[in-house]
Amino acid sequence: MVVEDNESSHFYFDVALKKNNAKTIWAKNGKEAVDLIKTNQDIDLVLMDLNMPVMDGFDATREIKKINPRVPVIVQSAFIVSGEKRRSFEAGCDEFLEKPILLDLLLNSIAKYLA
Repeated sequence: MVVEDNESSHFYFDVALKKNNAKTIWAKNGKEAVDLIKTNQDIDLVLMDLNMPVMDGFDATREIKKINPRVPVIVQSAFIVSGEKRRSFEAGCDEFLEKPILLDLLLNSIAKYLA
């Protein structure tokens, strides 16, 4: 699942992942992501943006990990502010990637959790 409020960022991830035979689901904010995790047992991994409306990536990650602690959450953010990476891990993320994300780095990170 790609959790991203920015349509162009979502498009980048969607195209990159589909070229590598992945199926994607798009959640436009953290609340949508939490709702999807509750109803879809087929989600293998979450690619989570941090700065979104309705519910941010920190709160969404906490809620997702309560529902399914085994699903990997890879946080991706363009805004690296003091403590953001630490707060992401405290919220339960498994990995943190800084935007712009190189395709090889993204695919290697995903492969670690889906191998």
